[in-house]
Amino acid sequence: MDEYIMVLTTTDSKEVAEGIAERLVEKKLAACVQIIGPIKSVYRWKKKVEKAEEWLCFIKTRASLFSELERVIKQIHPYEVPEIIALPIVNGSSDYLDWLQRETES
Repeated sequence: MDEYIMVLTTTDSKEVAEGIAERLVEKKLAACVQIIGPIKSVYRWKKKVEKAEEWLCFIKTRASLFSELERVIKQIHPYEVPEIIALPIVNGSSDYLDWLQRETES
């Protein structure tokens, strides 16, 4: 059985978030992408504290697909350095994880 992860990325618009979600699901790089927003982000960028309104994508996938998923996000993403981080899914409903596996198989 594969290892499963949830990848997080934020973007500056709902439209970009939806575009990322649709591309990843269409390419079977993700079984599901949930979009939450707007959220408020506070971060340091180029020696300044910045504030931004962003949309957060929760991307459910298999760990073995991370590199390709990252490549596709970077193709679409408008940020110079987009947040693309993966968190392990340490456990889950077997029915859900079976579905996740099926939806991300070629």
